[in-house]
Amino acid sequence: MKDRYVIVGLGELLWDMLPSGPQLGGATANFAYFASLLGEEGIVASRVGQDDLGDRAVDRIAGLGLSTDAIQLDDVYPTGTVDVAIGPDGQPDFTINGDVAWEHMEWTPTWAVLAARADAVCFGTVSRHESGSIGAVTDFLDALRPSALRVFDVNLRQNRYSANLLHDSFQRVHIVKLNDEELRTVCPMLDLSGADLESMARRLREAYELEVVCVTRGKEGSLLVTASETVSHPGVPVEVVDTIGAGDAFTAVLASGYLRAAPLERVGEAANRFGAWVASQTGAMPAGDVAVCSAVRDILRKA
Repeated sequence: MKDRYVIVGLGELLWDMLPSGPQLGGATANFAYFASLLGEEGIVASRVGQDDLGDRAVDRIAGLGLSTDAIQLDDVYPTGTVDVAIGPDGQPDFTINGDVAWEHMEWTPTWAVLAARADAVCFGTVSRHESGSIGAVTDFLDALRPSALRVFDVNLRQNRYSANLLHDSFQRVHIVKLNDEELRTVCPMLDLSGADLESMARRLREAYELEVVCVTRGKEGSLLVTASETVSHPGVPVEVVDTIGAGDAFTAVLASGYLRAAPLERVGEAANRFGAWVASQTGAMPAGDVAVCSAVRDILRKA
């Protein structure tokens, strides 16, 4: 087992435009950052514009201790932004602004080298739906070593998904993470039935021969389903500031825990703790809390 695994967040790096001001985010970029807080080598593979927001994004990623080598620079399209409204329960409402740099990622020699050394990669729907990035993301996935872990964070946003996209993505991965509302949306689209969340998750897992299906349930915790086991976690009570990035922290724990062969019970405990901590902070990439991060790492790595 390695001291540090190379874990890649492949997709959007952007600015969440919150009422309180801009915060760096993007689901897959968040995922890479949280993997780094778990002690792994988290790497952001994305694209930003050659503009002020792009410069600030690259500087911020570097300031967080992550490599910027796989962040492409675009001289045509601007750095991505998302308008975010926060509800009274801390739940965000996203409006993605289109025609931006991360929608035009390219397959490059630098990415080919990264794909060859990656131990795990996570991607979502938004960078593969009717954007110039479809080919780059697909080429990256195709270039991975057979042993590399592939994680699909469904992350349904606006109309940036389709049954064909979901079907293709599920066929390419080992682990799928989605929330309860997304599961209820996805299963009917793919003609998969189920009386409750667990039965729907099992049908999804069986249909695509997945290793793990993870269903997050907000304050009610999570459900982890494998071929031989189901682990339900009730969640960790926390005073929510906003939930942006909480699911991405959860996904990072899934990837790290899987690579480290952590028992499913421990993965559920660690993921809920980490996600709850992020929900108690502002923005998608809060500064790491040494005590929280150490506790989560210890749960995953305990002999």
